[in-house]
Amino acid sequence: MSQRALSRASDRHVAYDGYAGEPAHDHAAPDLPYDEPYHPPPRPRRPDRVRPRGASHDYTLGHGGRQVRLGPVAFWICVGTLVIMAGWSAITATYFAFHDDVLTRLVARQAAMQFAYEDRIAEMRAQVDRVTSRQLLDQEQFESRLDALAKRQAALEARTSSMGALAGEGVTGSIRPATRAVAPSRPQPMNGTMMFTAPAEREARAAPRMTIGGVSGALSRMEDSLNRVEANQNASLNGIEQAYESKVARMRAVLAELGLTSKMHSAESASGGPFVPYRLPAGAGPFERQVHRIALARAHADRLSRTMAGVPIRKPVLGELDQSSGFGVRIDPFLGRPAMHTGLDFRGDVGEPVRATASGTVTAAGWSGGYGRMVEIDHGNGLATRYGHLSEIEVRTGERIRIGQTIGLVGSTGRSTGPHLHYETRINGEPVDPDKFLRAGIRMGAIQ
Repeated sequence: MSQRALSRASDRHVAYDGYAGEPAHDHAAPDLPYDEPYHPPPRPRRPDRVRPRGASHDYTLGHGGRQVRLGPVAFWICVGTLVIMAGWSAITATYFAFHDDVLTRLVARQAAMQFAYEDRIAEMRAQVDRVTSRQLLDQEQFESRLDALAKRQAALEARTSSMGALAGEGVTGSIRPATRAVAPSRPQPMNGTMMFTAPAEREARAAPRMTIGGVSGALSRMEDSLNRVEANQNASLNGIEQAYESKVARMRAVLAELGLTSKMHSAESASGGPFVPYRLPAGAGPFERQVHRIALARAHADRLSRTMAGVPIRKPVLGELDQSSGFGVRIDPFLGRPAMHTGLDFRGDVGEPVRATASGTVTAAGWSGGYGRMVEIDHGNGLATRYGHLSEIEVRTGERIRIGQTIGLVGSTGRSTGPHLHYETRINGEPVDPDKFLRAGIRMGAIQ
């Protein structure tokens, strides 16, 4: 082959332009005569191939005869993406490599948190149980104290009723006590400030609203009030017992002074029945024993009072007694010689009422010699009284007479020098000095 042919063949190779990796256009030599030289036409420069000054270079990647050209932004984006994916892959691999340990730690932490939460709940439940138990205990104590106070109140009310019966006025005839114990009409355990009779439902509703201090304070105030009531009741019982005992002692002393016995029967007594001894219950307390003693003292006082109702110790006329002649030896007003005066003379106005000095039965009512118009009353137990010189008689023989009943009027009938009352006291038919009976009546007034 000639040199010209070789030159033409060599010109058929793939040429590259001035850019790195960019192939040039393939310019095949035209079929020219061998004796003419070949001159390839000049390649025009494309305007977009011109790089501006300061511009970055592109990156070309080639593999297996293929090239990929990347700009700097795309290149770094790809690089960053690859780095991120590599890091993510490493993290994922690490996570899966330690997955079991992480799960174990997470489960252990969750279990620890659950256990701590359960422990806290258990502690709170224990606290609630303790508070509830304390409240239940306080409620039980409150109910126990309240029940005890209610029972005590009922007992005090029963005691008040018993005291009212004990302090009632007995049968004393005209002997009226100057002072007597008076029980309240209704028991007042709280001194009129509170009567705790609330039902259980209201107590249950009110209890949560009350503090422990408030409940204890209320119960303490109630208990103090009941203590005061009980103390007052005990003082009243002691006063009643002492009054009855003193009355019995004085009446017995008066009867002994008059030469009478305390075993006398009343002229108005009409009683009887089988004898049934009285015994205290086995479990009787101090209150029951004291009530028993008071009942016995009252029974004795009532019996002696009925006996004293038949003893002539009252005044036969009202007002101050104006005695004109005493009992015993005196100078007779008609004969001027010593004589026995068997009674007392009391001056008075004609028509002034004369009253019975004791209860009894009229045994004589009419004219009786020197007595003039006279009334005699039998009081039983050998006691009798006579009322002489009456201007009028207002009772009949056999009539029952009460203490203080008008039996006649003052006059001057019979052996009399002027209007007056001749009053006698007799024991078993024998005259005794009426003055000691009248003095006993004055002392009896201080007893009642």
